Amino acid sequence: MESFFSFLNGYLWGWPMIILLLGTHVFMTFRLGFIQRKVPLGIKLSVSKDTGSKGDVSQFGALATAMASTVGTGNIVGVGTAIALGGPGAVLWMWLSGVFGIATKYGESFIGVKYRVQTSDGTMLGGAMYALERGLHCKWGGMVFAALTALAAFGIGVLVQEKAMISVVNSNFGLPGWVTGLIAAVLVGMVILGGVKSIARVCTALVPFMAALYALGCIVIIIINWEFVGPAIALICKSAFQPQAAGGGFIGASIVAAARYGVARGLFSNESGMGSAPIVAAAAQTKNPARQALVSCTGTFWDTVVICALTGIVIVSTVLSNTSIAYDSTGATLPGDALTTAAFSQIPVLGPIVLVFGLITFAFSTILGWSYYGERGVEYLFGKKGITPYRILWILVMLAGSFMMSLGGVFEMADSLNALMAIPNIIAVLLLSNVIAKETKHFLNGNLDEDVSDSIPIVEKK
Repeated sequence: MESFFSFLNGYLWGWPMIILLLGTHVFMTFRLGFIQRKVPLGIKLSVSKDTGSKGDVSQFGALATAMASTVGTGNIVGVGTAIALGGPGAVLWMWLSGVFGIATKYGESFIGVKYRVQTSDGTMLGGAMYALERGLHCKWGGMVFAALTALAAFGIGVLVQEKAMISVVNSNFGLPGWVTGLIAAVLVGMVILGGVKSIARVCTALVPFMAALYALGCIVIIIINWEFVGPAIALICKSAFQPQAAGGGFIGASIVAAARYGVARGLFSNESGMGSAPIVAAAAQTKNPARQALVSCTGTFWDTVVICALTGIVIVSTVLSNTSIAYDSTGATLPGDALTTAAFSQIPVLGPIVLVFGLITFAFSTILGWSYYGERGVEYLFGKKGITPYRILWILVMLAGSFMMSLGGVFEMADSLNALMAIPNIIAVLLLSNVIAKETKHFLNGNLDEDVSDSIPIVEKK
């Protein structure tokens, strides 16, 4: 399986995919008049409530659930893996994909909310599948996206998170993988049985605390490595556009490798262009699509522009401060998770604890968020009768995950499924870009408080 997905990624993550993703990010940035400048407004809206508007969870609850899915192992292990495989330059490509990806996250969230529907029991459903069906009249496209969402959830949402969790718990506490997997499966099962409201409650309580604690740990390490921070940033920028020779604790990497792993891990981390966050954005209590789209795009800002950048600077500055830390006892370069562990070990006693706590909570919350995405994909295809079997399968995969593939292998699988899932979503965003731009201009031109939530159609999902 690892060989197959590695082979597949050789085609999926070549220049065409990099150009498609970054090209869409840049195109939507200009099409929406640099919507990134509205991030402060989005942050303000994220902590406000649209009382009286239709929806299942608050705007912040939807953002927290989306953040739970994006602020995960991609911010810790993913950044380290990108550096280990693509060199320091991969960090800049990740960061750029995040900065410009804010516009794509806005666009996909806008159509996810605009074309949402309501079931007869009051549940809100939305996302790229409904944008493809209702906005582009392409039902089969919606079915393809829904199927890929349900499958991709097992990669990025379960196996990668669980393998990372098992790895860090085993290396720090010596706990067998099957024990960690069993405990995680039981805890996840207790939460997801309560549906999106239960997931949102847990994520709302967990996400702000875990992100702040991890960011604080990164800042402490940056202070410790202060004299190497400037050289680290310079090396990151230089290596992104210039082939990196092996040495100094880093492997040799081409520009293509830096861009490939930077953009791929950027997508893995912030999910801008994947179409995942709009699925939960559609459940938000919001007056109009623009308000929730502004809230949703702040997730990419916090995830990649802030947290991933901090992780990248921490790892690169650590390696520059002590080159030997990047190699194991045989002289081989350490994998991504080990690089991050080595960086946090600089903080006496508390460093490993912060890293372990951060990784476990990040992974746990991501599993919760992606279980909701996968369920919505299954519900679109099979109706409500498909949800319970999917939840059971979700728990079973978690139980078996501790024995399946290596961490590198599940990352390869996740990259493949992420790319396949992103393609129909990006097509929807590009084909509906005129609608997004026109209505965004209307709402941001003094009409942001306009309530259009009463116009949501009611459908039957048996």
